Amino acid sequence: MKIAVIVESIEAWRGGAETSTLELAELLAGRGHDVHVVTSSRRPSTPVLTIHHLPVSHPLRPLRTGAFLRKAAAFVRAHEFDIVHSIAPLPGADVYQPRGGSLRETLERNVALRATPGRRLFKRATSALNLKYRELLRLERQACGAGGPIIAAVSNYVAEQFRRYYGIGPPRVRVIFNGVRSEPAPPRQREDDRRSLREQYAIGADTLVLLCVAHNFRLKGVPRVIDALARLAARELRDVRAIIIGRDDPVPVQRQAERLGVANRLIFVGSSPRVAAYLHAADVCVHPTYYDPCSRVVLEALAQGVPTITTRQNGAAEIIHDGGSGYVLDSADDVAGLTERIARLADPVARAAMAAEAALLAPRVRMSRHVEELEALFGELRDNRRSTEA
Repeated sequence: MKIAVIVESIEAWRGGAETSTLELAELLAGRGHDVHVVTSSRRPSTPVLTIHHLPVSHPLRPLRTGAFLRKAAAFVRAHEFDIVHSIAPLPGADVYQPRGGSLRETLERNVALRATPGRRLFKRATSALNLKYRELLRLERQACGAGGPIIAAVSNYVAEQFRRYYGIGPPRVRVIFNGVRSEPAPPRQREDDRRSLREQYAIGADTLVLLCVAHNFRLKGVPRVIDALARLAARELRDVRAIIIGRDDPVPVQRQAERLGVANRLIFVGSSPRVAAYLHAADVCVHPTYYDPCSRVVLEALAQGVPTITTRQNGAAEIIHDGGSGYVLDSADDVAGLTERIARLADPVARAAMAAEAALLAPRVRMSRHVEELEALFGELRDNRRSTEA
């Protein structure tokens, strides 16, 4: 099939949606499809992907996304594709895969993490005035109307959002659970990564290491991890370190840690392409997020057999057996629950049992499985179109 993949940006450093989109495009090409990535990113084509750069300039930065989508819609109208797969609500797409979840849920969860009613009201008001949000919301409403694309939800959580906000469900909404390109590492590599990274940061072999990966520290619950570290210290569980990977400004959480007396237990790495290596060095992946459609880092942790603590506001929690392959909290604000789960995982025997169960999930979180299911959907849509045209 000749497939167009529409994504505004494909720089992996921007986040999980961009990384996942590039991975699925490459795997589709590897399965013999003619894949064309349509993007505003300036990047050359590769041996497997044809990349079409659509330059976008707009005097108002918030309106650049809308300008890109108009250009992309014109581009796909001018070319013949069997399938148009878009990460944003593109008019004329066959499949809309909202990797960030529905726009309305994104707003609601960002409002919810504000500490006071006044701040929540202010966030809601400023979002209503946000030109980019208003344009994308208009396009998403249009996409969810009659005759719009199939919605490929990356989790049941995302599918439920579209049922709640737009009143649409199967067969219009299909759940194609997210995946990652992360195979379990050989034992020798895991051991080498664990030893070298712990030596690099002067971490003892028996120290309990928590790993947090987030580009938005507040949304992903990093302050709650710091609260939990303080509570663990009060319980005399002090041999714990938290490694934090992400490009967000560390100063606010560093100040919080200093106030709580746990600054010496934090290690800020900044952005890193070596997440798998850090997972090998860690004992627990901690992701108490306020919102995640289906977190890549949680799937990567499970693929590597690392026990994970996350929340029900994360679509990735759907495959975690609570108390078996990880822990699922009802809310990121449940610091007492987070503290208790970390304390349980300080026991090496309990941790090893949970790691063994987590490792069994590796086949379910592979990007190759995700792409196979997408490919089946694409074939169904192509065949339906052909039968209609016949």
